[in-house]
Amino acid sequence: MELCSDLQVDVNGEETFLVNKGVISYFCGRFRKLFVESKGTTMNLKVIFHDFPGGAQGFELLAKFCYNDGRVEITPSNVVLLNSVAHYMDMDTDYSISSNLRDQTEKFLQEIYCWSWSELLVAMKQLQDYHFPTESSLLQEKLVTHLVEKLASLSIGSPCISFSDNSGFLFSSDTRSSYSSKYTNSSRIWWFEDLLILDVGLIENVTCTMLNLNFEHSTVFKFLHYYQKSRYATASVDEKRKIMEVIVNSMSLLDRNARSCKGSFHIYREALRMNISEMYKSKLENLIGVLLDQATLDYLLVPSPAGKNHAYDVDLVLRLVKTFVLEGSCWVLPRQWKKVALLMDNYLAEVAPDFNLEPSKFVELVTVLPDFGRESHNGLYQAMDLYLQVHTELCQEEKMKFCSALNPEKLSAESLKHLAKNCKFPSTTRLKAYFHQHENSLNPSTMNGKVSKLSQWIGSIGTQSKTEDLENVCNMLQIQMGDIMKSESFNMRSNNKWKLCS
Repeated sequence: MELCSDLQVDVNGEETFLVNKGVISYFCGRFRKLFVESKGTTMNLKVIFHDFPGGAQGFELLAKFCYNDGRVEITPSNVVLLNSVAHYMDMDTDYSISSNLRDQTEKFLQEIYCWSWSELLVAMKQLQDYHFPTESSLLQEKLVTHLVEKLASLSIGSPCISFSDNSGFLFSSDTRSSYSSKYTNSSRIWWFEDLLILDVGLIENVTCTMLNLNFEHSTVFKFLHYYQKSRYATASVDEKRKIMEVIVNSMSLLDRNARSCKGSFHIYREALRMNISEMYKSKLENLIGVLLDQATLDYLLVPSPAGKNHAYDVDLVLRLVKTFVLEGSCWVLPRQWKKVALLMDNYLAEVAPDFNLEPSKFVELVTVLPDFGRESHNGLYQAMDLYLQVHTELCQEEKMKFCSALNPEKLSAESLKHLAKNCKFPSTTRLKAYFHQHENSLNPSTMNGKVSKLSQWIGSIGTQSKTEDLENVCNMLQIQMGDIMKSESFNMRSNNKWKLCS
């Protein structure tokens, strides 16, 4: 006997279904409770849903289940949707008179450990494509865990799949020929492209689960970088920003040695374009700062942000170096200090000719690295020389604020000689260079404390002195040094004569 269709069901405004009220309510507790509340109304019944799981597709599966006497084919490709529909419509033992859909889907999910990689991916894709109620969070956790465990058990030769926007899932029995040659040389990254079908919310769960299951951190970082570059091509601005936030959070869970400095800087530049919040920007800068010994000059040449007149973002570099100094004080090796010192010297030489670089910023750049971090001050001196060539209007006091950072003991003989005659530098700095230039050639036993006295004079010269006074002192001390040198030379000749006579 043909059943009458006495109920209209509007599903999310997508489609209206005509069904038999008795058949549907027999298996759906939610319908049955609704009809009890509307008892007495038998004609022109219409139910409107605004958030039905899976929309029209989900309700169609529900109708098939009800009209087929509580039976439906359950597969990995529809179990997520069916399970969500069962929860939403109260199709469990408490409300359903006969065989209930929830129990059937739960039983099917108990065999999830037997699913293939492709079946897990299909289920994950369905989980993200529909707006499911909160009950699906446990199912999501279960799917993610088994997906990552399956990934850990697979090898490059295992039967696997590749996803294509045009053809869906493609199966391969031997190799992953669909992947670009760039990624076929490692069994650890064959799955990168497959996971591109997942939205960033699921990717965050996947990467966290990978780390909990002891995946290599370097592999996870490579995947995050690959995911960001691949998904950006088609993502909206809001999606790009969300991707960046998730990647930054995931990167913060990785070991320092697992993160590539080049990849991190690439992500940072993209983050700047997305105008991410200061919190995520600061977190990313901290992650990059501890990798500064791996950086090259071109990484640091980030254009200055809007509103700044500098050619490059010197404030960014200052923050990165401060992070390296602060975070790396316990583990940085001498060779790492040397690399960062050379990097900063090269950066200083690059920004020193910038006419808009204020003396205060230049002082910060010069002094941000501690003295023990530099084996040589030759590069520092050259950068200062460049800066003074451009900024000719500086007074002695302004010059001394950064010139005082020069350590004559870390300058080469050639640099000392050049500095001693360099009129762009303050007289005090030149005098110290002159003194250190000749110090090693003097015999302390014949100087009667004169060098020691000169050293005291040099140290007593303050930056507040007038320029004329400094020049006079400089000339006087140079005369004194000349007398000492002459005396030293005379004594050496005399000693040689005595030796010849003897």
